[in-house]
Amino acid sequence: NKYGLSKHRFDQHAQQVGWLPRIVGVKYFNVFGPNEDHKGEMRSLVHKAVGQILETGQLRLFKSHRADYRDGEQQRDFLYVKDAVEMTLHFAEHATTAGGLYNLGSGEANTWLALADAIFAAMGRPQNVEFIEMPAVLRDKYQYFTRADIAKLRATGYSRPMTPLADAVRDY
Repeated sequence: NKYGLSKHRFDQHAQQVGWLPRIVGVKYFNVFGPNEDHKGEMRSLVHKAVGQILETGQLRLFKSHRADYRDGEQQRDFLYVKDAVEMTLHFAEHATTAGGLYNLGSGEANTWLALADAIFAAMGRPQNVEFIEMPAVLRDKYQYFTRADIAKLRATGYSRPMTPLADAVRDY
């Protein structure tokens, strides 16, 4: 950093000069939206799915390897990039009162099948999902459920509604 401080010393310096309460750190949950081409394999499933569907007419999703989740019922908090931008701008506008670490997501967990339904509907095509084996290297690391707890974000006065998943996919 331009002050020549280690992370620990930066934290101390930020505290001493009064910056710490204004510093915001964010963790975005499963963001999707326009202009993802540059992200390669880190593109959202929405982006990848459109290519798969245009090429093969179907979408491939991982099978579940847990008895408590049927295939396609794994859940994620999908966040539309337009909502992510609004949340981020909220912090810029409330920099003096919103310091801390925040989870940014829709606050809802949707299944992969709900996402697939939204993608196929937006493309005007019938749903056609093939479940494929999850690579063994992912099985122990795979998250079956994610949902951002956005209560802390809401406590800063952020009151905008999130774009419903199907609407966000259609807009994208």
